[in-house]
Amino acid sequence: MYFAVLMILLHCPSLKAQDNVITINKVELTVPSPKVKNGKSIELTCIVDISKSASFQIQHAFSFYKDDSPLYNTTSEQDRARYKIFPARFADSGSYKCSVEASGKSKSSNDLVVQVKGLSQPKLTALKTEVTEGEVVTLRCEEPEEKPPFIFLFNKISPNQQLQAKKKQELKENFASVDFPVEEGDRILRFHCIVTVNSAVGFEKSEASNITLVTVVEPFSHPKLTSKSPWNVTEGDRIDIVCTTILARKYEIEILIQKDRRILNSTRGQNSLTYSAIATMEDNGNYTCKVELGRVSKTTSMNLVVEELFAKPILTPSLTDLDENQRLSLWCHINGSPKANVSIIKRPPKNGTLLKTSSNFTIQVQVNDTGSYVCRAEIKGIIKESNPVQITVYAPVSEPVLSVANLSTEMVLGETLMLRCQSMSGTPPINYTLFRGNRLIHTITVFNNTYAEFRDKQTKLNNLREYRCEASNRHAYAKRSSYKMNITVIAPVRNISFGSLPHGEVEDGGNINFLCIVGEGSLPINFRIFKENDQKPLFNESKMETRVLWQKESFSKQDAGKYFCEASNRARATVRSNLLTVKVILASWQKGFIALFVLAVIAIAASGFWWYWHKKEKGKHPSMEMSGSTAATNSTSEKQASGQNHYTEFYPGPGYIEDSENPVKSADENKGPDHESAEVEYTEVEVSTPDPYKDSGENRHSRIEGSPDAT
Repeated sequence: MYFAVLMILLHCPSLKAQDNVITINKVELTVPSPKVKNGKSIELTCIVDISKSASFQIQHAFSFYKDDSPLYNTTSEQDRARYKIFPARFADSGSYKCSVEASGKSKSSNDLVVQVKGLSQPKLTALKTEVTEGEVVTLRCEEPEEKPPFIFLFNKISPNQQLQAKKKQELKENFASVDFPVEEGDRILRFHCIVTVNSAVGFEKSEASNITLVTVVEPFSHPKLTSKSPWNVTEGDRIDIVCTTILARKYEIEILIQKDRRILNSTRGQNSLTYSAIATMEDNGNYTCKVELGRVSKTTSMNLVVEELFAKPILTPSLTDLDENQRLSLWCHINGSPKANVSIIKRPPKNGTLLKTSSNFTIQVQVNDTGSYVCRAEIKGIIKESNPVQITVYAPVSEPVLSVANLSTEMVLGETLMLRCQSMSGTPPINYTLFRGNRLIHTITVFNNTYAEFRDKQTKLNNLREYRCEASNRHAYAKRSSYKMNITVIAPVRNISFGSLPHGEVEDGGNINFLCIVGEGSLPINFRIFKENDQKPLFNESKMETRVLWQKESFSKQDAGKYFCEASNRARATVRSNLLTVKVILASWQKGFIALFVLAVIAIAASGFWWYWHKKEKGKHPSMEMSGSTAATNSTSEKQASGQNHYTEFYPGPGYIEDSENPVKSADENKGPDHESAEVEYTEVEVSTPDPYKDSGENRHSRIEGSPDAT
């Protein structure tokens, strides 16, 4: 029994451990609203749902995350935990979630996107609240409770509510600074700024910042421009133009008085400036006073009217273009005929040369009297000049000289001839005219003492061309002509042909004629004949014709090869023919000698062959020697053979030997067992007719086989 109780006590703790089992069913993150206005609060609540095997307390570890980054951690026995963000800013927008860990188990909620609408109001400050014209206003706009990146928009509000804006982007800081220049006329400046941000969660724009006021102080007043002269100003009167300004404090200002774009007077460090002069008609117009300090500039203007004291004088010439030694008269007059000091002046030089203190002037002109003439009048210290009158005195042109630019009177057809025509004396402008024969080619006007250059292209072949030029200017009787110049036109060599007689082949030791012909070209023509790869010509001759014939004698094998012809004339252009190939062949006597030699060789070869063949034919028929040299011998043999009534057959057998000296051998030398017992049944003799011109002892052959008593 004790053992049973002990076992029960030991088993109880394991039963208790099995009772404390949990499982996390769900984790949920909630928020009152996923969209929150900037400045309000974000309340996040993380709720966990857990199933347990019994009723017991559990510690829950809650963790809050924003964009997967840890945000807040807490521990509680409750099934929920809260996290509050206040005040909510745009940077708090993002994706939130929470996770719960209990009894070694954990689970996370789904992501919850929270968006904060709007931005907090930015703060604008000015580095200085009082500035001087010409300075700059430095502004700083900041968004202290937000996170970059930002775009800052600064606005300058003008009195008519128009905005002058400047924009600046800031990626790392939550503030930005800009400078606004103070312009002329600015008095009280108003500024504000606006901040915008653009991120993954959206675009937001802040409300306008506080308005910052900046006061502008004038360093000097607007300038005042006055004239101390009488209202009706006449030429010769004194004029005084004064510019003044008022300084707020001692500044190093600069004052300028200008007319149109010309500065008449200036000063620095003063508050007034005066311009004085004796009035002339050139003083009519608009005057401007300008006061400057750094970048600040203020201007004012006035118009001054000056009445004319007397009219501008007029100079009248009798002629403007004159020949040498002609008479020139000049008259000067003023409208209204006021009493004035009048003089006539010639330029150059720049200041002029006084010719006469009078209203008229007469002179017999020379070339050096060419120039510009004016009439000068003076009344009450006012000097006026007439418009200048240009007087030109013409010297007649000298006889022109016609020359060739390259100093050669020969020209190649197709090239351009450059001719120069020049008169060494004569007043320009000079007109030069070129003639070819009686035909006018071109006219050139030269405005200085140099030549006229003409270009004439040689397009037609005339062996001789006649040129001349004329020169003339505005002199009444000046027109001179040059001497005539003859130009020879040379046609270059063209269309060359090259051949030979005989064509392409010549007997060894024979003569060959080379013919070189050109289609066109001015004479004389220089012909040269070359062998290919030879620098020295074989033939070189100048001819007054368009063809040349050259004979080369004793043409040998060493002369065989390729030949060509070159032709040139004074056109300095050489033309070359195509290559002509010339071969050397055997002479007629050489061919005959070779033919005789070949025939002799053939005859010798034929004789040798015939001898060999005849010798061989005799060797094939040796019975011709055995038949004897006469017919009687043949008859006796036939009778003996018929009396014996035997036939003997002669044929080559195993013991056959051919010998020209001993063609017949005894049958005893060839006897064998078979031969001794053999019975001769018949004998046959073949007879060949011997050559009657050969020795009867030559080429004898005997074939004996059969009876032992055969001979």
